[in-house]
Amino acid sequence: MKILYISLSFIFLLTILSSCGSNQKLQEKAPAQLGSAYFTENRKSLKLFIPVRAIQENRVSLDSIYFRGQKAELRQDPEIDGVYSAELDSGSRNFVLSSDPRDEYENKMPVVPAEIPFELNEDEAVIVFTENNKVKFYKIRGIKRQTPQ
Repeated sequence: MKILYISLSFIFLLTILSSCGSNQKLQEKAPAQLGSAYFTENRKSLKLFIPVRAIQENRVSLDSIYFRGQKAELRQDPEIDGVYSAELDSGSRNFVLSSDPRDEYENKMPVVPAEIPFELNEDEAVIVFTENNKVKFYKIRGIKRQTPQ
């Protein structure tokens, strides 16, 4: 009887865990009226910009984004009205290598790629948003590089 109870518990647990992973379905409809997304890049960081023409802020909040193996928080850009932005580490920086550990203190830890539950191309990102207290996902395509001005 004990073996039957353990077996059923194990099967029940596997069912619950496998259903959690399948809940991350991409939405067909955008959470807001979005413009063409673009990014700028310098030696230290990559900044992604998503123009938002209209959003129902009482129902929808843009939370974070998956882009190029990283996940970052989406925020309303303080410099540009109607634009959400996210800053990601570009990973290309100079490290100080020395026999004295104190010289290497300024080095930052390398960014470990986020575990992304989606297949994304270089010009694609997934927006994580909350709509009516439910977490949802929307893929944007055609993200272009723009030179900083």
